[in-house]
Amino acid sequence: MRILMLSPYPPYPPRSGGALRIYHLLRGLAARHEVTLLTFAPGAAAVAELAPLRGVCGVITVPGPPRRSLLRRAATTLASPVPDMGLRNQAPAYAEALSRLLAARRYDVVQAESIEMAGYLMQARGLGPLLVLDEFNAEYVLQRRAALNDLRRGLALRPGALLAGLYSLAQWRKLARYERGALRAFDRLLVVSEQDRAALTQLDPRQAHRLRVLPNGVDTAHLRRGAVVGDFGPATLTFVGTLDYRPNLDALRWFVNDVLPCIRAQRPDARLLVVGRAAGRAARALAEGEAVELVGEVADVRPYIDGAAVYVLPMRIGGGSRLKLLEALAMEAPVVSTSLGIEGIEGLRHETHLLIADRAESFAAAVLRLIADPDLGARLGAAGRAHVAAHYDWKVIVPRLEAAYR
Repeated sequence: MRILMLSPYPPYPPRSGGALRIYHLLRGLAARHEVTLLTFAPGAAAVAELAPLRGVCGVITVPGPPRRSLLRRAATTLASPVPDMGLRNQAPAYAEALSRLLAARRYDVVQAESIEMAGYLMQARGLGPLLVLDEFNAEYVLQRRAALNDLRRGLALRPGALLAGLYSLAQWRKLARYERGALRAFDRLLVVSEQDRAALTQLDPRQAHRLRVLPNGVDTAHLRRGAVVGDFGPATLTFVGTLDYRPNLDALRWFVNDVLPCIRAQRPDARLLVVGRAAGRAARALAEGEAVELVGEVADVRPYIDGAAVYVLPMRIGGGSRLKLLEALAMEAPVVSTSLGIEGIEGLRHETHLLIADRAESFAAAVLRLIADPDLGARLGAAGRAHVAAHYDWKVIVPRLEAAYR
């Protein structure tokens, strides 16, 4: 097949969850199909970094996307029926590049990566290819959860949370309409979990046949215990995630303010390593003091997973599924997660693959239990890796994408 993939950002190097998903789907498909990637690239350095990908598939870049000021985003939040995510990557240069590609040759599949690119997918309607939208989250659900969480905090006299909650409230309604329209317009919508499939089905049950579950995955040959070795001490905890992403910031805020003090009351030597890109003022503020160290972006996350006593996933809002959880399980890390943190990863069980806790006191108790019992962590880690290798390796997932096309 000839496949054209539309990406909102360079998928190589795969530094974020979205880039990892796009890169591995692209690489897996290119092994058996003719694949072309049309991607935004913010500058010359990003274009140069894509060089290794040019040996895998065709790569065409467009500068951008253009930056949108907070004032412009606020205005469109009030005035436009289109959600913020639908406006984020609008660029005439990208639309023109896509038109040229569609006019120059016939594609069997055009696949847009994330809802940010849904508008471009509309350009290929009526031209013959199968139109596929790869949804990283059921976005209206993510914004609904964020709105309810932030509005509750805002009622506790936190003006910043109140404004964020009002923004998410507006986006929740717009995204529900936008995703319903996508479900009706495109041939396939890929979702990463059964929960997201159910959420999008609710928008228009008559279109449920268009939905396919294509989970996130990991390269278990690359992510394995012993591939690299780290050692940060017997009471060191690790959190990994993009640090300007609201669900990650909310998780960190709750863990640092509510959970970590309970842990340090019994283990004063406990400390948290925060690993990830795009650390802004909010993330830096949480890292003040000896209990939290902001590591930031790293070339290889594996030593920070391998070297921690416990890997924590204190998610309270969000959607989709957690690539960072799959990475930790693949490396046999002892994991403590909230129930929401494991959402989208089917078959995980408390006390079998990891420990699950939703209240600050029980989350702290689970972390302390793993610090005190490394053998328990090793047993959970081994079971977690076996589960991921069987169900969530990209070698298992890419054939499911090919089946979705058929």
